[in-house]
This record gives sequence, C-alpha cells and structure tokens, in this order.
Amino acid sequence: MHQSLQGATFHIEHVIPRVRGGTSELSNLALACPSCNLHKADRVTSDPDHAPAAIALFQPRTDVWSDHFEWDDYQLVAKSDVGRLTIQLFRLNHERRIKIRQAEQMFGLFPPQLSSN
Repeated sequence: MHQSLQGATFHIEHVIPRVRGGTSELSNLALACPSCNLHKADRVTSDPDHAPAAIALFQPRTDVWSDHFEWDDYQLVAKSDVGRLTIQLFRLNHERRIKIRQAEQMFGLFPPQLSSN
C-alpha cells in the first residue's frame, strides 16, 4: 500500500524486533502500515502451536518478493509457506485492502513497482 492514500502515517518497523535482538540500523528497518505493524508485533516466525515447524515471516530486506508472492488481479497469492504465513498474519487480502488496491490503480500506484531485490 502507498502511504499517500492512507489515513495514517506508516510506522518505522524493526524487521527483526528489538526484543528479539534486532537493531535500529537502517538494514533492519522498513516502512509498514499501522495494521501490518500491529499484526506482526514481535513475531519473526509462525506460532509453533499452529505449524509442525516454525515458518519465517517474509523479510523485506533479505527475501525476494517474487519468490513468495504474485498478483492475481487485486489478490496477493502465496507461492511459498513464507508467503502464505505472511498473507494470513497480516490479512493482506482483507476486503479493505482490495478496495485500497483498486483505488491505487486509478492513481497509477497499483500494481506496485518492485525493486530488484
């Protein structure tokens, strides 16, 4: 999502939370919408109670987006366990997010331009 169409300022997110040993170095920071930041909390993996083995969340500084996700119209589709967990945890296909993507498209902001990472 683009901050320009949001009603709230994006948060500076610690990819590896400080309580899990993460630093405030630029390489460990990313912008996150408030909803994603609150859903992530201090997680870096799935809750072991919900999976036979821990699954890492998508790491925007080290993971390649296209290895884990693809677009199907306005829906984000998982291509890996990491993608499935991230979509589920952050509720990335919630009805409100679909409407935001439709609005973003009218302004030429969707689909997002991906970096080479």
